[in-house]
Amino acid sequence: MAEEVHLGLPGPWAADYREKADHYTTKIGGVPDWPTVDMGIKPETLQCSLCGTKLCLVAQVHAPVAKLNIEERIIYVLVCSTPQCGPKPQSWKVLRVQKCRNVMQTEGGGDELGQSNGPPSTSVPEEQNDKNKIPEIDDDDFDLDALAEALEQAATLASNSKKKNKSKHANAPVKCPVLKEQACDPSIPVLPCFYIYYDKELFGGKGTVGSSSSELVLDKEIMDTANDEEEKWEGEKYEYDKAIGADRTFLKFKKRLDAYPQQCFRYSYGGKPLMATTKLQDPGTCRLCGSPRHYELQLMSPLSYFLHEAGDGSSNYAPSSWTWLTVIIYTCSKNCCLSSCGGNPQSCCWGVAEEEILIQEDEVR
Repeated sequence: MAEEVHLGLPGPWAADYREKADHYTTKIGGVPDWPTVDMGIKPETLQCSLCGTKLCLVAQVHAPVAKLNIEERIIYVLVCSTPQCGPKPQSWKVLRVQKCRNVMQTEGGGDELGQSNGPPSTSVPEEQNDKNKIPEIDDDDFDLDALAEALEQAATLASNSKKKNKSKHANAPVKCPVLKEQACDPSIPVLPCFYIYYDKELFGGKGTVGSSSSELVLDKEIMDTANDEEEKWEGEKYEYDKAIGADRTFLKFKKRLDAYPQQCFRYSYGGKPLMATTKLQDPGTCRLCGSPRHYELQLMSPLSYFLHEAGDGSSNYAPSSWTWLTVIIYTCSKNCCLSSCGGNPQSCCWGVAEEEILIQEDEVR
């Protein structure tokens, strides 16, 4: 069965590109929202490998893995903010940050991958349960003014929720009027910031892309286009045939991109990347545990378009020098976690791993 592909589409713009969110927030640009204040990340990890400049956030993706019972897991994609370094692969970094699995699992439950013996717990902490209990109401103490105030607040929340849902389906990101708390470090370079919502990729109403029926439809359209091109170039058939392999790869990439022209990234944990060219390096193995890496997500060129269009002076950097078609990210297939807690279940610690990022350039065709 083919893996589902989820598309990251543009939601509302941040009112301030440096505004704080939390690590559960998926967004493009802005500043990284680390789970804790002290992540223990070495300063050089957040600096460009070429020039030493502080890296800026390109994408922050909350990426839990249900089958491994890992809820606290985030992918951060970073790049050098200088136009000289930005186009070069060495100026990009991707960090996988997650809570140590020894902390996440209960005693005696689960194996070395953090898989539980049963479904994930849906229990709520006792303290939270106490907060959620409905108190008994004494008719003599019933406060109509308090009830009216509560109903008014509920109506305001419902109105705001409708506005938020409406903004999700706009043709482009929309400025968010609510100003949140600003991040405290002004020295961190920032890209324009907008938030992401997800949509499952479908193709031609036939179902999820990657299913057998939709793949057949897609392949037929590609071959029909190739045949049309072959008729146009009938006098130079040999040269066309020699290049048709690369053309077919790019054509498939373009058709999937055109189907959802606003897609900023594609997510399919353990799935297959959408290749723009046939050239792709080996992602190698995990630097911590030696396990093979697998595909997790890829950035798409519309992301660059939205960031470029938002260059209104409130950002340090507009990615006008980017020429890539897609940036493909591979992560450890075992989701290993290097942490300092030593497996002590009483410790609450986070692990940081640097993963592999491969770039496919927009080559002259």
